[in-house]
Amino acid sequence: MQLAFTAIDELSPGKKWADLFRRLWPAYRQWWLSEGELARPTYLESRKALATHMPELLPIYETLTELAGGSDQAARFLAGYCPPPYLAGCSQAVWPGSEPLLVRNYDYSPHAFDAVVLRTQWLGRKVLCMADSLIGALDGINDDGLAVSLTFGGRRIVGVGFGIPILLRYVLETCSTVDAATEVLKRIPCHMAYNVTLLDSAKHYKTLFISPDRPTNVTTSAVATNHQHEVEWADHARETASVEREVYLLKKLTQRSGSAEKFIAAFQRPPLYSLGFERGFGTLFTAAYWPRLGTLDLHWPGISWSHSIGDFEEGTRTVKYRVPQPHSATNVGT
Repeated sequence: MQLAFTAIDELSPGKKWADLFRRLWPAYRQWWLSEGELARPTYLESRKALATHMPELLPIYETLTELAGGSDQAARFLAGYCPPPYLAGCSQAVWPGSEPLLVRNYDYSPHAFDAVVLRTQWLGRKVLCMADSLIGALDGINDDGLAVSLTFGGRRIVGVGFGIPILLRYVLETCSTVDAATEVLKRIPCHMAYNVTLLDSAKHYKTLFISPDRPTNVTTSAVATNHQHEVEWADHARETASVEREVYLLKKLTQRSGSAEKFIAAFQRPPLYSLGFERGFGTLFTAAYWPRLGTLDLHWPGISWSHSIGDFEEGTRTVKYRVPQPHSATNVGT
């Protein structure tokens, strides 16, 4: 199995984003309609929610909708409001070294993944992120040195709110510090449970436990996997080894042995590195964000690809994943 990762540089939305939309929209449309069109909010409901909670995004939302062709379904999808539920694996941690560093693994299905590194300047700040949902981000950094990343929060509850990718995009577009981002994420409703880790260039960090049915809990934890304070969905936690990964990362941070590079390398090995592609939770990439340097380093076993928010270069990388056969060794390479 292989994926072609693409790095795209387009500060203002234009032809490159429109081409990306045309390529990805058929799959996104199928997912967005998976519960039926009537299960999704109307255009007016979606636009009103965006205007109420993230008004700064309205001009860029309208531009993107026009580039997408202006259809009702595309406009509703791009608002990111009350999308279908989706789950992921993922591990993330802040390294306690002299240089601020946020490292994360993204564990998800390769068949539902954009594989796009995108640099933009939609609202004044440059943003470098792993794109998702065409308007959102899975993780990213802005030119003020704020980095952000998400993991699924391990709860079944689905409520009324926005999908997490557009919330992370909004944070990167409008915030400079962890404290500012925290206030934003506390006030905007999210439709599912997620854990968001924030790190800024001043080395401040927080992890927020977000849920649609209870207030956001702000913690000073440097680690997040796929549960919040305790396991609430036992089958998912067991399937993704959420507790084992959390314990492993906490031990690594407590020991503080080795270098930042060795800490990043640990994400390329079990128990953090997942081979669960058949269950939709295989590790698709490791990202290392350096807020003061303004860089994103992507890693796979044997491969790395560096990006700078200030000096970005477009390109492609093809990553090959060894998917284990039943009863075979669980060895992964690229």
